[in-house]
Amino acid sequence: MNRPPLHALLGFATAARTSNLTRAAEQMHLTVSALSHQIRTLEERLGRRLFERGPRGVSLTADGERLLSVVAPHLDALDHALRPYSPRRDDVLTLSLMASMASSWLVPRLGSFVALYPQLELNLFSSAALVDFDREPGIDAAMRGGYGRWPGLVIEHLFDETLVPVASPALVERMGGLPAQDDLHRWPLLGDLSTYWQDWFDRYGGGKRPTRFVAHFDDSETMHRAAVEGLGVALGRLARTRLLIRSGQLVPLSQGRLKIDWGHYLVYPQRSVDHGGLESFRTWLHQQARAYIDQMESDLATREVASTDDGACGLPDAPAAAKPRRKRR
Repeated sequence: MNRPPLHALLGFATAARTSNLTRAAEQMHLTVSALSHQIRTLEERLGRRLFERGPRGVSLTADGERLLSVVAPHLDALDHALRPYSPRRDDVLTLSLMASMASSWLVPRLGSFVALYPQLELNLFSSAALVDFDREPGIDAAMRGGYGRWPGLVIEHLFDETLVPVASPALVERMGGLPAQDDLHRWPLLGDLSTYWQDWFDRYGGGKRPTRFVAHFDDSETMHRAAVEGLGVALGRLARTRLLIRSGQLVPLSQGRLKIDWGHYLVYPQRSVDHGGLESFRTWLHQQARAYIDQMESDLATREVASTDDGACGLPDAPAAAKPRRKRR
């Protein structure tokens, strides 16, 4: 028997994995009619029916299941072997990053990048999972948060994360005004002492310990949202809460800022080292990171002066609604 053509086996596997001829045809850049013809030809060559057709798609027959179990590993191996030879365009840059970092830090700054490099197409993919560059050759680089330990990758430090207690204006009003530096332990807090709260109270809490944690969250974005809704005080990441502070949705409760050993990085595989678009992006990104660090230091200095003058502890250009009056004692 003549060997069935590779494209027919690929069409069979794609249809089997999607259970839908329309989606499979789109993935293969074929018409549904062309894909159906490939599958019929394969069935005729093998003398077996591979699919059951139904109103909601296709499903494998027992013969189809057996064929897929044998063929799929070999197709995957071929795909993996050919990935390093995929064509690359230096005018297209594909970047993976957390959705929270994209919306709160990167996207507000992207206008200047687009103006500088209008010929470069930037594709952003948001994911909570770390990208596997070996399995996803279409992704050129990633912005990651962590401790800077990702073996096998080029790692470029952008800036360290800084934490500050933040709460909604509504919670500040319910508590009678902004707290004194050593009174925050009495407030309803979000998190627990296993997080960075222990370090913050060791440094800024006057030796006191919290009396009440109202909720704990396994991701910082949910915790920040809970703080906006007035549930409690979050130890907020400034890179992600700065816009919420500037818009008046959150208020800094202390001048104490805790810099931690968890930072933000640009990482990429060795294959992307000579990517022209990435070179332009990384140069711009490091400039933005330095400007961000400088602004943080400027904000801190301004708050220290403002604290001496009138006791305010909000960001210097935060709306008036975000600066409730300090509680008199």
